[in-house]
Amino acid sequence: MQLMTTYSRGDVVLISFVFTDEAGMKQRPAVIISSDTYHHRRREAIISAITSRIDRVLVGDHQISHWQAAGLLFPSVATGIIRTVKQSMIVRRLGAISIDDMNAIDKQLRVALALD
Repeated sequence: MQLMTTYSRGDVVLISFVFTDEAGMKQRPAVIISSDTYHHRRREAIISAITSRIDRVLVGDHQISHWQAAGLLFPSVATGIIRTVKQSMIVRRLGAISIDDMNAIDKQLRVALALD
């Protein structure tokens, strides 16, 4: 069974998150970090949360250099906060992370997950 997806690794997307008490929802940007091979037979995507809080960059985080080209409204950080979400939670694609920024995100994720 092949699933059709319109989202790819490096896409910046708007995700609809439900509050923990299920009283409402908020939308937040994220970057898709899972591969197209991963998406081939899954309805999920692995994402890295994006925040506009650039004053605190922690291990696993990367301050996005080309944030405007990625479709973001403010200077932003791709965080080491990773999550698997249903693709149905994706509201829309905002843009795409530059190759340089994606390489830096990958490097930070490798550090955070002790993959090197």
